[in-house]
Amino acid sequence: MQRGALLDAARTLLSEGGTEALTFPALAERTGLARSSVYEYFRSRAAVVEELCAVDFPVWAAEVEAAMTRADTPEEKIEAYVRRQLALVGDRRHRAVVAISAGELDAGAREKIRAAHGGLIAMIVEALADLGHEQPRLAAMLLQGVVDAAVRRIELGAAEDPTDITEAAVAMALRGIHG
Repeated sequence: MQRGALLDAARTLLSEGGTEALTFPALAERTGLARSSVYEYFRSRAAVVEELCAVDFPVWAAEVEAAMTRADTPEEKIEAYVRRQLALVGDRRHRAVVAISAGELDAGAREKIRAAHGGLIAMIVEALADLGHEQPRLAAMLLQGVVDAAVRRIELGAAEDPTDITEAAVAMALRGIHG
């Protein structure tokens, strides 16, 4: 119960104030726990982020996979893949993990995040193979690069409306898969 409250507080702190806001004193204040109690659950900020990824990433991946499952053609699957990821950008769980720079995490945390993203990429490889790509994994990584760039644009509060960013990313992905 307290672990869940700490994770929820961490999501809020990260989404409201970025990396600098995620401190053990702030977690303690948000949850009403003593600072020493926070250390009973997590040894570091990286450990908090690792746990957030372990808890939240499978939920996002399941949402992306469900959207793709509802699609019929490989093109529709790719469109669903891009749209669902970009729709999740506004989700507090997503914003929290994006707020963490990989450079601030230990090697174990960075590897877990890479592995989780690898799972997303694996979802789209089959659709790209169905379209006849000779290197569907490479194409999937490049496609994810388009998604990641769109995520950063939306997260940064770019001048463009998030809907316009999404439409541009979808158009680029769909044109690129046939390139």
